[in-house]
This record gives sequence, structure tokens and C-alpha cells, in this order.
Amino acid sequence: MRKNIHPTYEEATITCACGNVINTRSTVKEMHVNTCSACHPFYTGQSTFIDAEGRVEQFRRRYAAAANK
Repeated sequence: MRKNIHPTYEEATITCACGNVINTRSTVKEMHVNTCSACHPFYTGQSTFIDAEGRVEQFRRRYAAAANK
């Protein structure tokens, strides 16, 4: 391995927009993110299920004419 070409791997702080602070190690000292596991709807259980039935019916109507040709 060549010397003096790799970035230093040191303590890092990740700060979320919600105020959550995560301490980890990285080549970047500080990072600011918009969402984290403390505020993301998937991880907090607040995610909503989008009804996809309308999308399927729209697909069938759009390609029904092509199937009949």
C-alpha cells in the first residue's frame, strides 16, 4: 500500500435536522443530514400505505388497447 495517499479515518459527528447527533468514524469530520433513523417515517412506524389500486387500473386501461391489436 502506498503511503500518504489515503485520507485519515477519525472521529466524526453526524447531525440531523431533527437535532439527533450520531458519533461515528469517517474520513469527513462533520456531516449534516435531513433525515435519520430517529425521524424517518419508515423507522418510526409513521409511514403511510399508498393505495396502488388506482395505479394498476390506470395501467390496465392504458395498455388494454395495445393488447387487443
